Amino acid sequence: MKDRTKGFMLEEEFQAYKDRLRKGLLKYTRKAFRMLPEMSTPRILDVGCGSGVPTVELAKLSDGEIIAIDTDQTALDRLANKIEKAGLAARVKAENCSILKMDFPDASFDIIWSEGSIFVVGFEKGLREWRRFLKTGGFLVVHDELGDLTEKQKTISQCGYELTDYFILSEDIWWSQYFLPLDKKLHEIRAKHACDGNTAAEMDNDQREIDGFKENVERYRSVYFIMKKDEKIISVQGGKMRNYTNGGTLKCQYEA
Repeated sequence: MKDRTKGFMLEEEFQAYKDRLRKGLLKYTRKAFRMLPEMSTPRILDVGCGSGVPTVELAKLSDGEIIAIDTDQTALDRLANKIEKAGLAARVKAENCSILKMDFPDASFDIIWSEGSIFVVGFEKGLREWRRFLKTGGFLVVHDELGDLTEKQKTISQCGYELTDYFILSEDIWWSQYFLPLDKKLHEIRAKHACDGNTAAEMDNDQREIDGFKENVERYRSVYFIMKKDEKIISVQGGKMRNYTNGGTLKCQYEA
């Protein structure tokens, strides 16, 4: 029983530390949100919310209603605690719902927000399938790995959105503000404790991600896209929407 209690406390300590690291990145969540036009109490869907660090921040920024979905019930329970402590229970709901089985009514949301989750379904598929959930003139905000930026910009247009803004986070940001301190914390915990169970499994996953960063730094550049649902779509041919609008050129912002 004592070992079990100790293991639980260690897991909570580790999760709290990761949340603190994630809070350090909220300046980019705020930057993306401020690229949206002003909205009065928007209805927001937070896709793949995890333990909800950005979710709570979005609630504070927007004064809107948020449905936050994930399939990790432990993470959702942590989010529920955050919601309660912040006094947001009337406006923020955490739901156990798969990103692969989203079934909301059409035109349900003013904003769909996805930080680090669209890879589960794929960038293009996510853009196509989520579009119907947005109200006319609604916005999709996606934080994803940078990949082929030019190709993603084409995909955004082809899927029925206007790219209104975007900015890039460099690999240096991810290393200095997240992976380096996380790496140090992992070594610190392992030097002091014998970990097993859920904590050990999660730490192993985190270590693999850190090792992956070291092996392929450029892969960890990421981008925030701010996209508006484009109503100037006049036909669907061969299963693909045809976009007949002419977009302007955006100047990229690069966070180093």
